[in-house]
Amino acid sequence: MKKIIGLTGLLLILFSCTKQNVSIPAKTHSATAEFIKYTIRSGQQFCDDNKFVQTSYSELRFIAKFDSSVIYKTITADNQYDINKLYGFSDSNSTHQQFSARFGWRWSDNALRLFGYVYNNGIRDSKELGTAVIGADNNCSIRVTTKNYIFSLNGKTDSLPRACTSLKAIGYRLYPYFGGDETAPHNIYIWIKEL
Repeated sequence: MKKIIGLTGLLLILFSCTKQNVSIPAKTHSATAEFIKYTIRSGQQFCDDNKFVQTSYSELRFIAKFDSSVIYKTITADNQYDINKLYGFSDSNSTHQQFSARFGWRWSDNALRLFGYVYNNGIRDSKELGTAVIGADNNCSIRVTTKNYIFSLNGKTDSLPRACTSLKAIGYRLYPYFGGDETAPHNIYIWIKEL
């Protein structure tokens, strides 16, 4: 009996993690690749397994994939236009609300919209980069220059100012996050593969 209880406990521990490596079949991605599945749980803002990882980037490149869980309606109508966070990095060995660059996303006006989203000296700035198709690969990159963050989404490029003048952004990784003012209305799933 003790062996069955111990085995059951071990199985629960092994299969309870919600951040998973997911193989995307070749028919939905040009080459079978490992994606990491991030889960933002209902009523939460941070994704599961949001661990501290130091980074140093001259360019961050990744593929993001979304399913229909990113379609949502906020409780307060104005919050529908808040930008959720996708993926990026802090800069200048500082906190992300001082210096950072990342992609943002939101569901508004019946479309999944992606943004460049930065902080410079604690001042937030953002710019819509385009829309994304649910289920499709979205090729994303953030390149660092001494004056700008260069955002690329599926071949379309735009920039936002960068106050730091170093050749690399040194800081920590920024993961998927919901909000704004509200928490996730249901579980949200996002797949990311850093290149």
